[in-house]
Amino acid sequence: MKILLKQVTISDANSEFNGTTQDILIENGKITAIQPQLNIDADQIIHLPNAYVSQGWVDPFVHFCDPGFEYRETIESGAKAAASGGFTRVATLPNTKPIIQNKAQIEYITNTSNQYATIVHALGAISKNIEGKELAEMYEMHHAGALAFTDGLMPLQSSALMVKALQYIKAFNGIIIQIPEDTTITPHGLMNEGVVSTQMGLPGKPAVSETLMIARDIHLVEYTGSAIHFTGITTAASIQLIKEAKQKGLKVSCSVTPQHLWYCDEDLKNYDTNLKLTPPLRTKSDMLALREGLLNGVIDAITTHHTPVEVDKKVCEFEYAQPGMIGLQTAYSIINSIFKDTPEHIKTNWLGNNIRNIFNLPNAAIMPGNTAELTLYNNAETFSFSLQNNKSKSANTPFLNKPFTGKVYGIINKDKVFLNESSYHGS
Repeated sequence: MKILLKQVTISDANSEFNGTTQDILIENGKITAIQPQLNIDADQIIHLPNAYVSQGWVDPFVHFCDPGFEYRETIESGAKAAASGGFTRVATLPNTKPIIQNKAQIEYITNTSNQYATIVHALGAISKNIEGKELAEMYEMHHAGALAFTDGLMPLQSSALMVKALQYIKAFNGIIIQIPEDTTITPHGLMNEGVVSTQMGLPGKPAVSETLMIARDIHLVEYTGSAIHFTGITTAASIQLIKEAKQKGLKVSCSVTPQHLWYCDEDLKNYDTNLKLTPPLRTKSDMLALREGLLNGVIDAITTHHTPVEVDKKVCEFEYAQPGMIGLQTAYSIINSIFKDTPEHIKTNWLGNNIRNIFNLPNAAIMPGNTAELTLYNNAETFSFSLQNNKSKSANTPFLNKPFTGKVYGIINKDKVFLNESSYHGS
């Protein structure tokens, strides 16, 4: 198929065309020409108002709940939500039923998602049945295509098993993903421990439960020489620990969620169960430190922690609500609204390029000869996420009907075009 993008501004730090407005010709999934004007017949001509184009965005920590919890999300609905949010690749958690812990289950994720525009990678479990006792078949899963390894929503607590996992992945230059939380400290905490939790009368999770785990795992990375990615960090102290680890040259990277950049624990005073998260929202000073950590480069990337939860587990008392929120379709709009004065190529680095580097994904620089794996968006148009444009099977989000600045048009990937509105398709 021949696709012509008309007058798009390129936002890609890896492209010599970064910051320029160009026409882009795509033939059979490859970029074949980039010029200020291309007058060429094409199967599809796409001319979008004030459009930007970047390398396709990547989210390495989403929960598509498939197999086993398809009433929350399926690979199909998750892939469509990802494409709608501008993500050309995502990696889905192993916290399914059965657990993603062998070759067959990795292949199930890959084969089921092949037909969709967004590539869905599988994350393999570190431990058998995510019980934190024995290593799963990591080598077998790696060769079957697992992007990385994690126990997902159940952070690995055993130091001994973490050492073994880090040593094991060295054989194939793998990477461990960890939500940094020591769950033995106040395991029944419902929110950040602090002034607000005391005022609300809710048991808290102290920030030290995060920093202890980060400090431990950094020591283990230094001991083994392996790589770890801390996902969803929430505290200023965590940023400092990771900064020091990077200064030592350790293979440590980290990401933050849009919700932890937008909200803090003070926003929980109305007991909104959609703001009950793991890890929890921290103090306002922590939230501001996370923003600064992105700007100064200590925090590498954005990840949504897209976690669908059914209505019955959210429309209940705060104590009994299940943590998590969906976030694929609102990620860019939130980030753009917070960092409206930040150059576009910096924001798209957070959403895509940096994750590609961390997880050794293909370079999709916007250059002739490269594969067309592209995200199309507008950084100035107002966007509101609604039940009508929600592609997920779940709707657990506090962002419904909130206006943001920045709208995703869609993606081009695998020689497929996914655009959010039919009127975008042009001729």
